[in-house]
Amino acid sequence: MTDLKDIKGFAFDIDGVMTDGGILADLEGQLYRTFDAKDGFAVRMAAMNGYPVAVITGARSQSVRARFNGNGIPPEDIYLGSRDKIVDFDDFCRRHSLDRSEVMFFGDDIPDIPVILAAGIGVVPSDAVEEAKEAADIVSDRPGGKGCVRKHFEEVLKAQGRWNFDVQVYKKRF
Repeated sequence: MTDLKDIKGFAFDIDGVMTDGGILADLEGQLYRTFDAKDGFAVRMAAMNGYPVAVITGARSQSVRARFNGNGIPPEDIYLGSRDKIVDFDDFCRRHSLDRSEVMFFGDDIPDIPVILAAGIGVVPSDAVEEAKEAADIVSDRPGGKGCVRKHFEEVLKAQGRWNFDVQVYKKRF
């Protein structure tokens, strides 16, 4: 497992990681998810401090894109409809000149396992499926959608002395 001080980027799945996995659907087929604001703030802190961050999800909803554009992730780093996540992970790494070992990846289910294994640090929420837990370097004490991302982003940024909130930068960026 890579040391926290060597992490230079982050990537994560959505359903079951940034959410509790629950999805509401209306009669027109529009899907709705609930996100934890504290997880979102951690993503903003990473973006404000220069870390590349990617969303790699099988979800196809444009609401996911809108949510994370608002958290500082550029459109090209939001991989919707991902069916082979390692391909998208490698694209993200290549475009940001990152080695796989320099990225912390969060996943929770079987399609995430190749990236959990490839990343420098693979993190899963406490309610991830057993196969993902077995592949992970870290099984968080927090479930998906309830601060798992916040906790581990914050650990990395603090280990590197970069958990710094600059209100002026925040006002300009968000």
